[in-house]
Amino acid sequence: MSGGRNGSSIHGLTGKPLLYFTSIFVSLGVFLFGYDQGVMSGIITGPYFKDYFNQPTRAEIGTMVAILEVGAFFSSLIVGRLGDVYGRRRVILWGAVIFVTGGAFQTLCNGMGMLVLGRIIAGVGVGALSTIVPVYQSEISPSHNRGQLACIEFTGNIIGYASSVWVDYGCTYIEGNMSWRLPLSMQCIMGALLAIGSLIICESPRWLLDNDHDEEGMVVLANLYGGGDVHNEHARNEFREIKENVIITRQEGERSYSEMWSRYRKRLLIAMSSQAFAQLNGINVISYYAPLVFEQAGWVGRDAILMTGINGIVYVLSTIPPWYLMDKWGRRPILLSGAIVMCLSLSAISYFIYIDVHYTPRMVVIFVIIYNAFFGYSWGPVPWLYPPEIMPLSIRAKGASLSTATNWAFNWLVGEMTPVLQDWIKWRLYLVHAFFCAVSFVLVWFVYPETKGVALEDMDQIFGDQTVVATPATARDSLLHPSRTGSPVPSLDIGRSDAKRTPSPVYRSRGGSGIGGWIKGVFGGKSENETGGNYRRLDEGDDV
Repeated sequence: MSGGRNGSSIHGLTGKPLLYFTSIFVSLGVFLFGYDQGVMSGIITGPYFKDYFNQPTRAEIGTMVAILEVGAFFSSLIVGRLGDVYGRRRVILWGAVIFVTGGAFQTLCNGMGMLVLGRIIAGVGVGALSTIVPVYQSEISPSHNRGQLACIEFTGNIIGYASSVWVDYGCTYIEGNMSWRLPLSMQCIMGALLAIGSLIICESPRWLLDNDHDEEGMVVLANLYGGGDVHNEHARNEFREIKENVIITRQEGERSYSEMWSRYRKRLLIAMSSQAFAQLNGINVISYYAPLVFEQAGWVGRDAILMTGINGIVYVLSTIPPWYLMDKWGRRPILLSGAIVMCLSLSAISYFIYIDVHYTPRMVVIFVIIYNAFFGYSWGPVPWLYPPEIMPLSIRAKGASLSTATNWAFNWLVGEMTPVLQDWIKWRLYLVHAFFCAVSFVLVWFVYPETKGVALEDMDQIFGDQTVVATPATARDSLLHPSRTGSPVPSLDIGRSDAKRTPSPVYRSRGGSGIGGWIKGVFGGKSENETGGNYRRLDEGDDV
């Protein structure tokens, strides 16, 4: 393998081949989480696992499954800062190593305590990877197919889930404790591959330019967008746009969490709510506990895992259409249509479990598959795409940290409560999640903007929440015109000017009535181009 300190081309790959290779490879980061979801859903129903852990109660099963989210929650809160300081690529390496360590603890555990410790450690790795991989993905992707590449990444997650279920199914034919230790050990192999690969992949060009590694950033941009030619006009234009955005954001002052909340509250609420509803909409009732769901419907033992495996195959296939639709239809139509079908499917699951007739097992399998397919097409990939793409570079990693922490908090809540609620409220559990699907539809309809085809540096035009600092003429000239010194990188002797700020165009809500007006008030309103004229543009002379 060849490459500089922060990554040049890999075996001579440049352009689209390099972009797709890198995107697919870093998907191993989310593959690991998907694998963990599936492997636990299968082994907890196995007789040897139950015997080894003295027939754990439903509450104990919930703790064993959901404790991973505790480690993931805390690591996702701090990894944004680490990603800003040390780089995206290095955090991917650290996350993979930590995950392998946690997987080894689980594989070699001699009791409940060691298993739980291993899952917490693995959770720290998963939290780091689930935060930084989407950020990295968004920062290497061109705007016209950023959605496609993010969806490919999500497919990696679901392939991990589906493959682990089939590993579980195959291991049900093994007698003894290897029937559950072997599936757990497989995650160590995949984590090790990601750790090794993280030494080879390129660093995020936006992180490089934000940290003044300009020549390396130019080389990465040339490899990704310019066929390896640092004089390529497309690559040079990308360089200038990103660097100018870096200069502007530097003049806006501190990048603290409090500043981020006061200035970008709407973006944060959208990012966090999308991750919260991805969990509240019920996916982990199925992902973590599909065998228990099928057992509740009448499938027993190995047949329950077999049905879970079939569901996993359909789940993987459902993530492929968004590769082509995300950048064609947009984010909003996909989320809205997914919420409708998921709501109806969960209601049907609840109904057939309630009536408990001879065809209930078959109907539950059908509607679980339909539900999973529409989640994989909509609320699966979009909440991982949305947060990093709507956040400005200066707080992208921190914003992704908060949104991912929200995912893990609700992930833990659902994982911990599901086994208990399945015993307590039985068929009504699925109606609870159907209700949240309906709520998520309303939220997207009134609040979420459309971001397809919008460059990361142009998101301010959608939200109107950033005060753009005027770039000094000398600095702008140095960015827009190549240096005459012969360097392949445009001149960057621009300093950090104290030029006065000028207000950017922003958009303010004129109000509104009913639930839509209330929701828009909470989230801060939407811009004119998303609402069909219910908002007006505030010009420089207006009182903002």
